[in-house]
Amino acid sequence: MQGEESLRILVEPEGDSFPLMEISTCETEASEQWDYVLVAQRHTQRDPRQARQQQFLEELRRKGFHIKVIRDQKQVFFGIRADNSVFGLYRTLLLEPEGPAPHAELAAPTTIPVTTSLRIRIVNFVVMNNKTSAGETFEDLMKDGVFEARFPLHKGEGRLKKTWARWRHMFREQPVDEIRNYFGEKVALYFVWLGWYTYMLVPAALTGLLVFLSGFSLFEASQISKEICEAHDILMCPLGDHSRRYQRLSETCTFAKLTHLFDNDGTVVFAIFMALWATVFLEIWKRQRARVVLHWDLYVWDEEQEEMALQLINCPDYKLRPYQHSYLRSTVILVLTLLMICLMIGMAHVLVVYRVLASALFSSSAVPFLEEQVTTAVVVTGALVHYVTIIIMTKINRCVALKLCDFEMPRTFSERESRFTIRFFTLQFFTHFSSLIYIAFILGRINGHPGKSTRLAGLWKLEECHASGCMMDLFVQMAIIMGLKQTLSNCVEYLVPWVTHKCRSLRASESGHLPRDPELRDWRRNYLLNPVNTFSLFDEFMEMRTWLQVLETIGVLAVIANGMVIAFTSEFIPRVVYKYRYSPCLKEGNSTVDCLKGYVNHSLSVFHTKDFQDPDGIEGSENVTLCRYRDYRNPPDYNFSEQFWFLLAIRLAFVILFEHVALCIKLIAAWFVPDIPQSVKNKVLEVKYQRLREKMWHGRQRLGGVGAGSRPPMPAHPTPASIFSARSTDV
Repeated sequence: MQGEESLRILVEPEGDSFPLMEISTCETEASEQWDYVLVAQRHTQRDPRQARQQQFLEELRRKGFHIKVIRDQKQVFFGIRADNSVFGLYRTLLLEPEGPAPHAELAAPTTIPVTTSLRIRIVNFVVMNNKTSAGETFEDLMKDGVFEARFPLHKGEGRLKKTWARWRHMFREQPVDEIRNYFGEKVALYFVWLGWYTYMLVPAALTGLLVFLSGFSLFEASQISKEICEAHDILMCPLGDHSRRYQRLSETCTFAKLTHLFDNDGTVVFAIFMALWATVFLEIWKRQRARVVLHWDLYVWDEEQEEMALQLINCPDYKLRPYQHSYLRSTVILVLTLLMICLMIGMAHVLVVYRVLASALFSSSAVPFLEEQVTTAVVVTGALVHYVTIIIMTKINRCVALKLCDFEMPRTFSERESRFTIRFFTLQFFTHFSSLIYIAFILGRINGHPGKSTRLAGLWKLEECHASGCMMDLFVQMAIIMGLKQTLSNCVEYLVPWVTHKCRSLRASESGHLPRDPELRDWRRNYLLNPVNTFSLFDEFMEMRTWLQVLETIGVLAVIANGMVIAFTSEFIPRVVYKYRYSPCLKEGNSTVDCLKGYVNHSLSVFHTKDFQDPDGIEGSENVTLCRYRDYRNPPDYNFSEQFWFLLAIRLAFVILFEHVALCIKLIAAWFVPDIPQSVKNKVLEVKYQRLREKMWHGRQRLGGVGAGSRPPMPAHPTPASIFSARSTDV
């Protein structure tokens, strides 16, 4: 086929159940396997675009690819498969000989199992990089309507559907080798990681469930909740401008009990446990990954070398593209990235403005529930707005990250993929967590105090934390966002492709023509599948974070975030300080007294109602001389008290201590648990040793056989030189 024109004939079937087919007489063997299909509209065969099609296909034939053409009623299908010479060239370029080059016995490459993923990867690379004499690529031809679509042929999915892609198989071990042969190493390694991650979540889930149940069992026993529920005589200062009434602290009884479920000593222990769990998980994953890498012969695979080999297969005159660095491009990319980060932070400020305006709106609402539960309504609607913002900005971030990568012009696809990952992750981090950072560490801390509140644009009072504490705001925000992402987002992620495929199939079935030829039916079935691209599975990867550098970063950020939430958002530090500095246990010496008795009164500051700018405008102010609010301030100037500064010092000390202890444990775990198991190291060491002995034996044979001895046995497992179909990844 290479370099010669195929003879094509038209076959007219009996009746009119399916259209004429154009079949290459050179490609009618029963054993032929087609890997890839290009699709064009049939009307393009009668205009000048047909010549451009033929030029493109002729270039593929010249490179050793066989073409089969089948005409359907509306489309023309061009089946493509690579000649064996293409795979032979691939072996030659990527395999190192076992010994000196002059010895044919040693230079002969090891047999390579040509998997589905390898065949498709080679054909796809050549198709996407193939150019006509006019310099037109496949993407250029698609833009001009010369071709309509392209897709690989799916072979072997039947067994995976039966043994893996079924809900009833969710508790079975994944057939990772079959997944690798079908999808390729990168996707298969993702599923290996996903299975391992799910397995490692079991101890974390059991620990979390135990902590939750323990908190639930003490739902009515919390001393702090009891004091709040019985505080009928404590009046809280109005939270907003429009909520012009005093609220009894006992009215927040239910929320106080709910807050105790996730803000108790057990949850603090669980936060510390999760910070350490992230470290241990990462170290154990490195060991598991090393075993998989050895099993799949990925140890010495060079993805950059493979890409150069594919370039040479596509074009023997391919010129190596050297590494380049442009300070101008780097500066532009840095500035644009910083602008996007500023935009993300600005979006968080927009959410703050929304919460302030919504608070004012709900306070004056005619709906009684909204007027009474202003803070709760603001938190819930704010979380919904944040979720919508995440959905929108995710699409924008993807486009921006891709445009930045295209502008930077990375040398290889793997380099482009890596840089895209870093930029997309960075933008997504600020998109997801900017608002949460505000709620956890800023909300309610820059508001001033009753009588002198910080206002937005001098008009609207900044939002306060919930009356039961800022932890409730953070819990509601995270619960809504995570709940929606796990339910609504996953439903959309599953249903949209399914509905799209059903609609495509329904439109195709309305034509009423079902091909009799089984091959054409198979091609049409694959054609009706949803289109995919290089980054089709990228959302899955980003949801699970499957890059080692990203995992390392998340591990460090998890330690910092957990430490700061415990110190500044939770009531853990104030409770501990009260227990060991102000507790009645220290004075009475009575073991029967709860050491947190009096904590609620201790944590509330006093405000004299006469210091309000308009005290008479507050409902029920006739008999009220003072109200309470959550802070540590002293009247009459309402400056921060000594307790505030003491607590701040303890909080900062805790964060520093927590982070240093956690990071030390991380370093100890990294040292104590080697990234690569000794069994893997020994196998690689044995391979190197056997290769050296083999080279030594052949070298002495060439020198006359002096001291050559017997030929050493080859290792039972593959040598690094036999690694052929792998693509390295840093998952």
